[in-house]
Amino acid sequence: MGSSRGTASGLVSFLGNASANGVREALRSLNLESLAGRPVEEVFAGLADYICPDGGSVDEGIARDAFIETIADLADAGITDIDGLTSEQIQTVFELYASHAIEARICNDIGTRVVTMPSDTRTVERIEAQLSEFIQRGVSDAVNASGVDIGALSQDQVSGFVDSVYEAAFEMLEALGESEAES
Repeated sequence: MGSSRGTASGLVSFLGNASANGVREALRSLNLESLAGRPVEEVFAGLADYICPDGGSVDEGIARDAFIETIADLADAGITDIDGLTSEQIQTVFELYASHAIEARICNDIGTRVVTMPSDTRTVERIEAQLSEFIQRGVSDAVNASGVDIGALSQDQVSGFVDSVYEAAFEMLEALGESEAES
């Protein structure tokens, strides 16, 4: 999950900079000042090439896909004004991204047969819904347990959160898959 961790770190760094110094300054530091004043989705879409450049590896594709999924979820999460991001909204953006990245990684692992799933479609859909909820809860719990402002997280902390939640989610998926396969 190297690319996803790097993207999460870049996202948190940008959001922390935007919160501390204003969005225009944070964008200027990336030579993206032309995005200032644009809708939040356009700003994040413009950040995509900087934070998670298009690449050829599976990890880079997962990171970029998770970033795009996060952009799609911003409005549903009530995040419509990048100029007025609260620390809670910064945390929500991070949680959305980390959850999408972990879920995409696990789906890739299923696709490469690292994890096998039952053949019953309804069972697979139920496991997928449980896993998605588990991942979202796990990311949120990890961030909340840290007791730090999300914008102030170090790269090591971001990486640690993503890694520990991924490992727990992967173990849960294996247990659910094995349990259903035995039924």
